[in-house]
Amino acid sequence: MMKFTAAGDAIIQRRIQEGYVGFSELTPFINQGDARFFNLETTLNYEGECYGNQFSGGTYIRTNPEALIDMRRLGFNMLTFNNNHIMDFGFDGMMKTLDYVEKSDFVHAGVGRNLAAASAPRYLDTVNGRVALISVNTSFEPCCMAGRQSERVPGRPGINGIRMTEKLEVTREELAFLRGLGDRLGINIDRDIFRKEGYYPPLADTEAELGKLKFILGEKTKRSFVPNEEDMQRIATAIFEAKLQSDYVMVSVHAHDIDGQTKEDIPHFLKEICHRCIDMGADAIVGHGPHLLQPVEVYNDKPIFYSLGDFILQLYSIEFAPAEFFEKNGLDANDTVHELLKKRSQNFTVGLMADRKMMETVIPYWETKDGNLTSLRLMPVELMRADCTKSDEGLPRKARDYELVERLAAMSAPCGVRMTVENDGTVTCKW
Repeated sequence: MMKFTAAGDAIIQRRIQEGYVGFSELTPFINQGDARFFNLETTLNYEGECYGNQFSGGTYIRTNPEALIDMRRLGFNMLTFNNNHIMDFGFDGMMKTLDYVEKSDFVHAGVGRNLAAASAPRYLDTVNGRVALISVNTSFEPCCMAGRQSERVPGRPGINGIRMTEKLEVTREELAFLRGLGDRLGINIDRDIFRKEGYYPPLADTEAELGKLKFILGEKTKRSFVPNEEDMQRIATAIFEAKLQSDYVMVSVHAHDIDGQTKEDIPHFLKEICHRCIDMGADAIVGHGPHLLQPVEVYNDKPIFYSLGDFILQLYSIEFAPAEFFEKNGLDANDTVHELLKKRSQNFTVGLMADRKMMETVIPYWETKDGNLTSLRLMPVELMRADCTKSDEGLPRKARDYELVERLAAMSAPCGVRMTVENDGTVTCKW
């Protein structure tokens, strides 16, 4: 029998004091797992080590490398930092984070000095078996993607990404309107010229372009996302390799894109990716990215946690930020961070830390036999209470209010998962 625990996004920007109440409440539960995973959604670098990038994953997130010590104290032994904040502080920030993680004793996957290294499975040896970790990401800037090596050119450092194509289907009437609109606006002139010069293939009668958007003729108006098949094949190869080298294969998936009516809806492309990974041989999928809970599913006796939400959320703990972050919010780089965050959050009334759903999560604990799920329990967790101090703000503690369980249970019911709150406050899942 093998045992596992996992947590979602750890947006860490300051040290976590060992004596805070969450250690005694959560660490025993986390430590039940042989493999204990989380998503490190920050960059590791000291002040002045790295420049700020022209773009970020939202907030420019960083902390000192000692934060890894605190996550180890909480009980974790596996991580990924393959997420949309990987380049907040440029290639320097990414490489510093990689260096500091490699110097720690955490098993990590998803970021490497070339594409082969970023996509390779990484292994944790435990007394009950060997666990493989593979990490993928669907929400990233193109420059974050790692590159292949050639015989004479080194590979580019970066992430193991799954590139997504936005598919826009329209009716014949809409297609004609878009073509005419493009002509009237002149928005396609550059591309039309390059197309005549042979740099682009000609447009078919069933296609239209409007700037960078491409539309195709369909039976009805529809928007969807399609995962890149080359990337999916690379994931399949990694899972195939991991099946030989390990007893259990865990795939971490970071995904922000939405194609439903709410953030809680499982995106169709995400369900496709998760199901395909399990069909390829993965034993569990641990999802994160949208900063709130999404449904739990058991597919072919394998657990899928589409999103575990935020495990640590310290967005108000920024000590300094790049000039671009101030300018983006209409401020001067010499203004205070307090002014920056106050304006960005409309006086601290909007944003992740003002939304209760973003401050609620669960820690799953599951047991397996021969790779198949035999039991699943959840620890409900909250990150904000009325009595918390500045030091505790955004840190996980055992939940007192179980409304989040009702919400998660309602979301997961269509996936065939039923949830019951036990006397000790944990949640038993049946499927």
